[in-house]
Amino acid sequence: MWVRRMRYLVEMSGSKVIVHGIKDFNLKETLECGQCFRWNEEDDGSYTGVAFDRVINVKLDGDILTIDNTTLADFNDIWYDYFDLGRDYGKIKEALSQDEILRAAIKYGEGIRILRQDTWETLISFIISQNNRIPQIKKVIENLSRAFGHPIVYKNKTYYTFPKVQDIIMADEESLNNSKCGFRSKYIIDAALKVFNDEINLFELQLYDTHEVRNILMSIRGVGPKVADCVILYSIGRYEAFPTDVWIKRVVEFLYLKRKTNNADVQSFAKEKFGDLSGFAQQYLFNYAKDHVSKDIFRERKN
Repeated sequence: MWVRRMRYLVEMSGSKVIVHGIKDFNLKETLECGQCFRWNEEDDGSYTGVAFDRVINVKLDGDILTIDNTTLADFNDIWYDYFDLGRDYGKIKEALSQDEILRAAIKYGEGIRILRQDTWETLISFIISQNNRIPQIKKVIENLSRAFGHPIVYKNKTYYTFPKVQDIIMADEESLNNSKCGFRSKYIIDAALKVFNDEINLFELQLYDTHEVRNILMSIRGVGPKVADCVILYSIGRYEAFPTDVWIKRVVEFLYLKRKTNNADVQSFAKEKFGDLSGFAQQYLFNYAKDHVSKDIFRERKN
């Protein structure tokens, strides 16, 4: 069965949805750039991941994207938006490439897309991400999912859904510590309580402007501007957000400002320089800098 969705031809074949006409998409760049934590590369270059209580495998061959273990309905309702397939990244890259530094960053990571993830999972994942490296973040999230999620079997292997709010409510801080959440356990519990008690309605965040959403999220213990902005960018889809931690601050200082500054100044710089495309700029810069200028940044800080 073939259908047309926007600029794509979409084919259903058994358990696979096959999407023809893909552009500006690289799985490795997108799934390993630090915006998500539940994808793992297979021997054939495909990726298997858990999202929205489903396990899928995705493979990209030229302009053909194959999504295994799904349906056409799920492609239309979930994966089309999750992989941001309705957006013309060519236009975004053209606009941002007016900046010489970003032109180089985009050339290096031209296949990055910003995923549209579940808000609850994104919130807890980035609470866990604080003072953690990506491999450790992935391990903690996997531990948490094994302990409090629900099993799904795919190709004779068991995966686990991300815990729901009610799953966390039934836990205690000691149980979360057993999953290696550490000092973040109390923050995770506070987030779950606020959502469960409807102090924060994650589904209604879209109704507020970005500044209000940031303040709502920051009412949760342990959620600062960076974690809030990650939720705003990677889940709520406000692309003016520019998540700023120590690393991206150093990147902006080194590549643009040529001086020591603070997070507020970095945010102001991004808003003025990149505007509504700030989130995309942040992804390209982060991906580029971690491989090209990280040694220079830390060398400069020692001098």
